[in-house]
Amino acid sequence: SGVMETKNDQALLGVQNYLQEAAQKLKPSAPIKFHISSRTDSGVHALANAAHLDIQRPPGKAPFAGQHLVQCLNHHLRPEPIRWDSSHLLQMIFWCHALPFLVKCLGAFFFPPFDLQIQALLGSPLNIPAMRAAAEFLLGTHDFSTFRSLHSENASQSPVRTLLQLQIQPAPGFLSHHYQHRELEFWEVKVKSRAFLYRQVRRMVGALVAVGQGKLAPEHIQELLELKDSRAFPPYAMAPASGLFLKSVEY
Repeated sequence: SGVMETKNDQALLGVQNYLQEAAQKLKPSAPIKFHISSRTDSGVHALANAAHLDIQRPPGKAPFAGQHLVQCLNHHLRPEPIRWDSSHLLQMIFWCHALPFLVKCLGAFFFPPFDLQIQALLGSPLNIPAMRAAAEFLLGTHDFSTFRSLHSENASQSPVRTLLQLQIQPAPGFLSHHYQHRELEFWEVKVKSRAFLYRQVRRMVGALVAVGQGKLAPEHIQELLELKDSRAFPPYAMAPASGLFLKSVEY
């Protein structure tokens, strides 16, 4: 249901809600707020994310040691499928500078490995050379207005972003051992940037898949960039959320 905090009266709570509820059970002397490095939307997975929090302990109580904090948070997070991997005491706040995303897809399917359901049948083999040629137009600094979904929260946000990496390569797949006799071909699309626009990665990957299917030519990607209009994006080319993974956050 997404990583960011949602209102308590909503049916689905974000990961941040559960983290903060668990942290309050540590009996801090002031409310705890998690500051999460990367926002992932509903349906998107995260192999790893990062956050910082300030814990004010009552007088006479020593700061939590890193591993002790991990154990306590994970105890209070049960039975939710959320786990804290590690924590470190910081002397200062530092900022993340690169957010690599990983999109898992098959030559025949988009595939969400964590729920073992095939999301969308692509219907034909993908033309990988054409997809790689199209990806070249997206690398570097551009106005990505066409490749973002607009809503009230981001209407004033600058659409200029810099793609540091957009790589399409063969991959084993998370659960490939279940499919070793089905001759399925796995591919990864690795995307890296200092920041992304809302649904930018899903739109870019969906457009590349459309190129791989022959619905768009590689040159159409450049034309979409130059239009700088989110309404110009082909509605059939949005990639499903469940194939998208936040791989890591670099500092």
